[in-house]
Amino acid sequence: MAGRWGFLTTPRVSRPRRPVPERLTDWREVYDGRPLLPVVSAQAGRCMDCGIPFCHSACPLGNLIPEWNLLVEADDWAAASERLHATNNFPEFTGRLCPAPCEDGCVVAIDADPVTIKDVEVAIADQAWRADRVRPVRPGRSTGRSVAVVGSGPAGLAAAQQLVRAGHAVDVYERDDRAGGLLRYGIPDFKMEKSHLDRRLGQLTAEGVRFHTDAEVGVRPAADELAAGHDAVVVAIGATAWRELPVPGRELAGVHQAMEYLPQANRVSRGEWSSPPVTARGKHVVIVGGGDTAADCLGTALRQRAASVVQLDIRPHPGHRRSPDEPWPTYPHVYRASPAHEEGRTLARERGTRGDAGTGGLPLPATDEDVRVFSASTVRFEGDTSGHVRALRLADSEPASRLPVPGTERTIPAQLVLLALGFTGPPPDAELLGQLGLRLDARGTIARDPGFGTARPAVFVAGDAGRGQSLIVWAIAEGRSAAAAVDRYLMGTTDLPAPVTATDRPIAV
Repeated sequence: MAGRWGFLTTPRVSRPRRPVPERLTDWREVYDGRPLLPVVSAQAGRCMDCGIPFCHSACPLGNLIPEWNLLVEADDWAAASERLHATNNFPEFTGRLCPAPCEDGCVVAIDADPVTIKDVEVAIADQAWRADRVRPVRPGRSTGRSVAVVGSGPAGLAAAQQLVRAGHAVDVYERDDRAGGLLRYGIPDFKMEKSHLDRRLGQLTAEGVRFHTDAEVGVRPAADELAAGHDAVVVAIGATAWRELPVPGRELAGVHQAMEYLPQANRVSRGEWSSPPVTARGKHVVIVGGGDTAADCLGTALRQRAASVVQLDIRPHPGHRRSPDEPWPTYPHVYRASPAHEEGRTLARERGTRGDAGTGGLPLPATDEDVRVFSASTVRFEGDTSGHVRALRLADSEPASRLPVPGTERTIPAQLVLLALGFTGPPPDAELLGQLGLRLDARGTIARDPGFGTARPAVFVAGDAGRGQSLIVWAIAEGRSAAAAVDRYLMGTTDLPAPVTATDRPIAV
């Protein structure tokens, strides 16, 4: 690959999105679904094949990015799929949901636009499915050992697939009525349609994984019974204990956690429910939080025809370029806008030209590009005579302490408030923890050793339950590594790859 100059001659072209007015009328993915393979091949040709590919170290999975870029540029999509799947069980998930720290680690990003690594990844995965190249991989032998995986999110699914391919019998237990964890009921369809998840679940089932739904381990079945019936257990229950906002008025009706709201909308969009108990339709909505979950709430509220939506972020407005204390190839805290922010901006400006309250009574700041309000600290919620929230009192937040700045308070209408403040770890009162003798550490996550093991022999922990809230790419990497640890425990040795250890530091985003 020496002498590659595509990054000098070919401009970066990102995956096209459907027009905002069109996509706000449905729950389909925001991206144009056409297979633009020649465009993707040209974008892959921007890869420098640098001597030290920092995109590798920026990716917890260690994806072989320059290798599959070369293969895509040469239109060898079959080989590209093999190289991609060698390190990533579910590239169509990460290609849609990962914030792509690999792109910030791209050498081209030092002084130019990075390679569209995420777009190339999802194109490889989608093309592999279209060409019927994604087949079940069945082990050549059975070890006679069995493993229970508790949780069917990305960590649990990755662990299950690796273990069943190693020849173990694998049972996955999911507390919801359908497998997938937050991939199914936490991620809106406009970010990832559930057909992608269902295809992978079909592949895992064909490989021999047995799924048990409506099974909240610790309640039904008991965790001790589960452990006694298997040679090892992988706990991958995620980080579902949400952070609270202890301000006056929190008890008012109409103030909800994001994960009380998003799963309802998912069930409606999938046709499971006719209408959600909590809806944004016709209401002034305020979202408190600045992460991906807040953006998911924004896109959902817009599709439910909210009267207005405002997102409050307590952090200062980030710059558009790296700060000196975040040098390449670190993942920088810079301004990033999701498709939902693009939708909110478009709709707010359209309403603003008609004199409507497109941003809940707050004018769009001249320096901002969407409906987010930065450096915004929530002071209290105000209710009406019936005990329902009617307004939110906010103030500017001091950058260092993030405390409200005196004299900056103002009130905005709020008939629905969604709290998207992140998660700490698994629920501390989960029956599973006590029955297995697992304890939480000071961070609120399940205590474990560098090899994903716990104080109880044969019980391992993978994903957000042990790491804390993180990225989908970390969950898959942890699932793969935990599977290797389990295989080694059961067999004395393992050939399964282990991309990370339980002590690896996650990338903060």
